Amino acid sequence: MYHFKPGTDRKGRAKLIFERAGELNSRLHSCSLCPRRCGVNRLLGERGFCRTALIVKIARAVPHMGEEPVISGTNGAGAIFFTGCHLGCLYCQNHQISQGGLGRPVTAAELALIMFDLKRKGCHNIEWISATHVLPQAVEALALAVQDGFDLPIVFNSGGYENPETIALLDGIVDIYMPDAKYALDDVGGELSGVRDYPKWNGLAIDEMIRQVGLDLDVKHGLARKGIIVRHLVLPGYGVNSKEVLNRLAVRYGGKVNLSLMSQFFPAYKAGIHALLSQGLKGGEYEAILDHAIGLGFENGWMQDPTPVDPGDHPDFSNTRLDVMT
Repeated sequence: MYHFKPGTDRKGRAKLIFERAGELNSRLHSCSLCPRRCGVNRLLGERGFCRTALIVKIARAVPHMGEEPVISGTNGAGAIFFTGCHLGCLYCQNHQISQGGLGRPVTAAELALIMFDLKRKGCHNIEWISATHVLPQAVEALALAVQDGFDLPIVFNSGGYENPETIALLDGIVDIYMPDAKYALDDVGGELSGVRDYPKWNGLAIDEMIRQVGLDLDVKHGLARKGIIVRHLVLPGYGVNSKEVLNRLAVRYGGKVNLSLMSQFFPAYKAGIHALLSQGLKGGEYEAILDHAIGLGFENGWMQDPTPVDPGDHPDFSNTRLDVMT
């Protein structure tokens, strides 16, 4: 079990974060950061499923207003979109960077400066988006920033397919966890994201996250400071899976976890050629899952407007004019 001692000063905290970065980095020798455990030696330039060796790329670093209100606030979350991903979702809305490799290389020192730049822009936190495969470098960058006085909360926005041993190394580093709970059925995880064991690892990872930050979301002046938000995206034709996801969460946590139930699906990436995903959500599909959540006793969280999503509302990562980086 990992933790930071209360009252640790800035220099001491930076030292501890550097040590944690070193522990994460040691896992790259035979990579086991995620449950795929590819076993490649990324220190020697080998690449596994995420197609990342040692060089980190980011596609965008901007104030982001599209998250839950307690994360975006009035000035935006300091969203850092990392290139690459250890999942292979057929419907990924960020496929240009998760699968397509768009982005530019950054060093840990540059990433630290980017975090300071987002703070200067008024962002309420720093949100690492799909950072699992580059955690050693992201944590090193945070250590560099902390030793220079950086103090914003860190938000870990994740697809939810996580190795709990890796998550344990983030204890005291991540303030707010935002994992997906995509699948409760092995066959659906295998079909849509290439990971049949998703439910197992998702449950273990969320358990570890909650062990660290608790079920309650600490909110002050309308902004989250510590806690967890579990997200679930309702997919067309997969209502049985969605209901089972909610059932599992309710059994494990009594419906007390903060739930963000999302309706923002549109047929991105390879979804257009999938029998069920190609048409988008049909009338009543989202509402049925929302009713199920309410029936299970979920008390805290957010819903979305179930009206059809305009794909044009989502960023085009190939448009470099939208990139704002130091």
